[in-house]
This record gives sequence, structure tokens and C-alpha cells, in this order.
Amino acid sequence: MTTQESFKHRIRARMAKTGERYSAARRALLAKAEPPAGRRGWVSDPDTADTAIRERTGRGWDEWVGVIDAGPGREAGHTAIARWLVREHGVDGWWAQNVTVGYERITGLRLPGQMADGTFRASRSRTLDASVDQLRRLLLDDEDRTALFPGMVATLRSRPSTKALRVGLADPGGEAHGVVLFSFDPAGERVRLTVTHDKLPTAAAAAVWKEFWGDWLDALAGERP
Repeated sequence: MTTQESFKHRIRARMAKTGERYSAARRALLAKAEPPAGRRGWVSDPDTADTAIRERTGRGWDEWVGVIDAGPGREAGHTAIARWLVREHGVDGWWAQNVTVGYERITGLRLPGQMADGTFRASRSRTLDASVDQLRRLLLDDEDRTALFPGMVATLRSRPSTKALRVGLADPGGEAHGVVLFSFDPAGERVRLTVTHDKLPTAAAAAVWKEFWGDWLDALAGERP
């Protein structure tokens, strides 16, 4: 049994014991997991692998943490750190952002899914048996868009001609629930729909919405638009 299969087995065993859903059981087991060797001081893992960051920037994650701590430090803020990496270490702009976000994850300055402004993001994707035009029509039509999000007010926030469509969500009482970007990637006769939900207030809210979007995409995949 591979490590991944073993972990899935442990998740299902916990689900049977506690009655938790898959995602909740997985989070609980990850929280108990022993940090990998050499990473005991990390609050959370960056998205980019150590080998990739070393290849692109000349340093691995532990080295970058030491360099930044000795340079601008943890109080400098995201923008100042990224600019310092470009100016003092010649790191390409995109990779400077990558290093900064990874540093913030490792040191606990930024939680997984948290953006530079302090809000959180949830994202899910699914390949559907539909065309880009079919999905766009559903989101652009006021009645169809309302039917896609029962119990919520879904307001189009982008021009109809834009490649990706942005929708604001709120409850009927007016409480805002962030902004959702729908991106379409054609895959032959199918399309990969990516849902990116921004401006969420907490990590807990992002976890709830991530699960919501997974169920929403599953339901959408069950019937051709």
C-alpha cells in the first residue's frame, strides 16, 4: 500500500469512528501529522516544492527564511519583502512574490489560502461535459444564474465579454459572501471550470466554501447544462 493510499485508509477509518465528513477527517489527521525532518519550525508548507524554489532562485526554503529574517524581517510586510528580494538578490519579480508568500506561510504570517490583504481564498475545479458557451450563458443570464445559486443573490461583477466571469454573492439580507471568479479552459469537447472564491473573512469560511464548491461542481457535472 502506498503512503497516499495508507493516508486515505486512515481518513476513512476516522470517518467511520467519528462520523466526520472526508474533508474534516483529513484536516484533523493533517493537524496531528509529525512535521517532516528539517521542517519542525514551519507553521505550514509553501505551495512550491523546495527543489523548484532552489532551482529558480538559488536557495531553498530554509535558507530563504534565514535570509529574509536577517534582512527586512517579519514586520516588513509583503510588498517590502518582495521588492527587497528583487533589489538585493536579483530574484525575478514573479519568483520574488512566490518566495515572499512561501516565507509568510512557513513563518505563520500568512495562513494557507490567505491573501496579502488578510482575506482568504477557496478554489475548486472540475472537467464538465459542456462547452464554454453553454456555461457562460448560464452565468450571464439573470434567471439561470439565480437558479445556480438558490437562496443567494448572485450579481454579475464583470463585463459579459470578459474571458473569465466574476460574480458577487450575498444572502437575501444583504450580507456579502465574497466574489467568485469562473474560469473556462476548453478540453476538447469538454471544459474545465475553475471556481476561485475571494474576499472570504476567515480560514474557516474558506474551508466551508471550498467544500460547497466541490459539491456544487459535482451537482453541475451530473446534468449537462
